[in-house]
Amino acid sequence: MSKISWPVPDPSLPHGVYTPLADAARAAAAAYGVARAEHPRAELAEEVATGADGTPTMRVDALVEAAIVDVIDAARVNLLSEEAGFIDHGSAVTLVIDPMDGSANAAMGVPLSCFAGAVFRDGVATEALTVWLDTGRAWWASAGQATPYRTTGRTTLDGSSISMLRPKDNSRDAWLRVASRVDRVRVLATTCLETALVAEGSMDAFVDPGSDTHRIMDLAAAMVTLPAAGGVVLDVRGRPLEFDVDLSRRWSGVAAATRELADELAETVG
Repeated sequence: MSKISWPVPDPSLPHGVYTPLADAARAAAAAYGVARAEHPRAELAEEVATGADGTPTMRVDALVEAAIVDVIDAARVNLLSEEAGFIDHGSAVTLVIDPMDGSANAAMGVPLSCFAGAVFRDGVATEALTVWLDTGRAWWASAGQATPYRTTGRTTLDGSSISMLRPKDNSRDAWLRVASRVDRVRVLATTCLETALVAEGSMDAFVDPGSDTHRIMDLAAAMVTLPAAGGVVLDVRGRPLEFDVDLSRRWSGVAAATRELADELAETVG
């Protein structure tokens, strides 16, 4: 199977991003670019290990995360990542990072994958960065500060435009209940990018319809970016979204333009 011919651009980062977070994003993009140049699609998609979260690690995941670990080791801050788990440098700062969200897309050259990370200081999320790897486009937010992003402000599910995880055996009925009420459904297979698009108003909401798929790194960036843009991120079953190094914990995340829409989605999912 052929290699992916398109290069990966440098991230277009705004001024003010916490330096280790910015360096991690740049390292991720650079490593992904090298991986695409050196490995054909089948090799990028090959499962080479089992991550700390208990799920298979694709080669592309491993290559990108290794570059990020080098950056974090040099910065001497802590890291929580899906493959490496928790790396403790004794710092009050922990970067919760999804090195390659949308790995299956990335391995095959589908241009829908991203780096996402959040800065937690003593367990409190203070800053978040999401980078769309194939374009270099970035979303950055700092807790308590205004952002240029604004959600659509939509409050009702009927007629809305949303994105969802693909239906799974334990969520098929809920998926259909939601899909039957909205105007448009997208399945992009990259939660971190989808929640960023909700924050900037490109669509009204994103939801995992009850399959409990998400780990903390899947939702950490949204926990900062959505509130800063006027939206909300929550769990379908009301479980608190909180920093935890236990990667066995899972959530069914909802990212929505407003609390009213989030609550209606959670009720519809049931």
